[in-house]
Amino acid sequence: MNNLETSYMGIRLGSPVILGACDLSYDLDMLKKAEEQGAGAVVYKTLFEEQIQMENLYHDEKVSQYDDIHAEMITLHPDIDRSEIEYYLVKLRQIKESLSIPVIASLNCVNESSWIRYAGMIEEAGVDGIELNLYQIPVNFDIDATSIEQQQAGIVAAVKQQLSIPVSVKLSSDYTNILHFATRLDEKGIDGMVLFNAFFQPDVDIWHENHRRAFNLTHKGEYKKSLRYAGMLYGRVKADVCSSRGIYDGDDVIKVLLSGASCVQVVSAVYRHGLERIGEINRSITDWMQRKGYDQIDQFRNKLSDSSLNKNNTLLIYRRAQYIDMLMHSDKLLEDLEW
Repeated sequence: MNNLETSYMGIRLGSPVILGACDLSYDLDMLKKAEEQGAGAVVYKTLFEEQIQMENLYHDEKVSQYDDIHAEMITLHPDIDRSEIEYYLVKLRQIKESLSIPVIASLNCVNESSWIRYAGMIEEAGVDGIELNLYQIPVNFDIDATSIEQQQAGIVAAVKQQLSIPVSVKLSSDYTNILHFATRLDEKGIDGMVLFNAFFQPDVDIWHENHRRAFNLTHKGEYKKSLRYAGMLYGRVKADVCSSRGIYDGDDVIKVLLSGASCVQVVSAVYRHGLERIGEINRSITDWMQRKGYDQIDQFRNKLSDSSLNKNNTLLIYRRAQYIDMLMHSDKLLEDLEW
């Protein structure tokens, strides 16, 4: 029987398919279903510093209602629900205790002190690892790319130094040189990196002439940038690479594993097709491995990475835009097209 085991962040996974952080990964029943479908691990829904700040603001407003207390009041305790961070940690512990597969937490903060504080609290919840979600959109015209990268690398280093559990970083594809930045993070000792985050982009309702919220699911085929950089990073960084964005079926997973990824994260695919898609992906990988004569993922993983194929730095497939190859072989391309 084919073995779908792989390793990510030093954590052994029974499958390379991880359910990424999303609303589905906030619900215990959904997570149990993902486990039943053969998910190798789950990433619990991201904790954002902003949601804690909003909760604290609500707390302060509730407390201020009791500034003018008087002797006839029945109680001095304002009607305040449990804090957001407390609720998050309680639920995170419950999920960790309820699942047999690895549970990875996800954190997104703004201030360095918050990153360190909340990461420490999450570690105490007993999770197997933590994903630092560097989901920040530049909005200041006066800060250059170097400053942003230095700040983020410093935060990652500070968090990594404080924790004993594995640490991964979820990256955007919008860095000026993602290879350089990934190398800097690798030097900080991170255990994994996720390529890539999908930004929620603004949209406009032209009839009401206002902005509207857009739930941006990825589409099949959007894994190609992740494949490219997984292929270039493999063998050149110590951290494991997890491919994300646009992973929809077993073929997609096999492609990024061949390029050098250790695993994948799926979100949009399960929103569109249900959590059963995880089981379908695993069966598709198993079927392909049987047809190819592979017993373990490690027998073919990274077979098509840049470092495996490009010993003399002469292969251009990862290093140049592929339109060059298309131009050189345009006649063959036209023959292959179905009109």
